[in-house]
Amino acid sequence: MAHPIMFDDADPLLVRLRALALAYPDAAEKISHGHPAFFTTKVFAYYGGSVKVDGVYQQHEHSLIVLTDPGERAALLEDARCYIPAYLGASGWIGLDLARDTDWDEVDELLDASYRLTAGPRRVARLASRRHFHSQ
Repeated sequence: MAHPIMFDDADPLLVRLRALALAYPDAAEKISHGHPAFFTTKVFAYYGGSVKVDGVYQQHEHSLIVLTDPGERAALLEDARCYIPAYLGASGWIGLDLARDTDWDEVDELLDASYRLTAGPRRVARLASRRHFHSQ
């Protein structure tokens, strides 16, 4: 059974996130469980998630879900915008609610960290050289 589509392609937060995520080397987009997922070989970010509270799923429709290292995860969870997403949270993923006033540099840093954890050494090396080129 296919999952229902749980996003709007015209959502300005998704449009902004998509532009950032697809700028990473070999990044592509697919639909996973009704949500946009950004990946190379492995997924490095999702748009939209949920948490289970008292047996009921509460949607975080406008959020970024990324893989983080344990040290960063603890610090992020102190932020009221962050949550542990259903299913993925047990594997080290974290959700960040997005809003009109979102710091997109922070979002790009989270995407970068998640990409580095999932993309493999050759892609990460390409990312490092691309970032160096853009900062000159």
